Amino acid sequence: MSTTALATAATPEAGAPPVVPVAPRRHRIAGTTTDRLTVRACAGPDLEPRVQPTPRVHQPAGRRQDAEIEPSALQLTRRGRAVLTTLSVLIFGAAIAVLGLRVAGALEPEPQFTRTVQVQVGAGDTLWSIAQSTNPSSNTAAVVEQIADLNNLRTAADVVPGQTLEVPLR
Repeated sequence: MSTTALATAATPEAGAPPVVPVAPRRHRIAGTTTDRLTVRACAGPDLEPRVQPTPRVHQPAGRRQDAEIEPSALQLTRRGRAVLTTLSVLIFGAAIAVLGLRVAGALEPEPQFTRTVQVQVGAGDTLWSIAQSTNPSSNTAAVVEQIADLNNLRTAADVVPGQTLEVPLR
């Protein structure tokens, strides 16, 4: 084919309708429509944003005397309610534990001794053994501390056989 033949075939004849290129035909799927969607206008005088100025009201600075402040309602989230519940349970549990220990006697102060007696230290005696023999129902550690305080003893090694000690009695 010559180029002149192609040129003459591409140019329309006089009076003939113009040649329009056509897109390839697509295969249709059964049950679908080929109608085009309607396109709505995306601009124009009806769709332009309308700006209306807010009227200014003259208000004096400071707090107005006649205005009442409404109390805001406390709104807790689910997490806030869980935290509040946990804290209240912990506080309540601690109070019950303290009261229970107090009733059981575990939180009682050291026993108050009403009088003292003099005890002579024998061979092999310790402050612990003297405290247990004179006050068997009391806290032995507290009695040892009281003996050391009454007799100005710094250590248990300060006790020698034959020494007289002031020992508190209950």
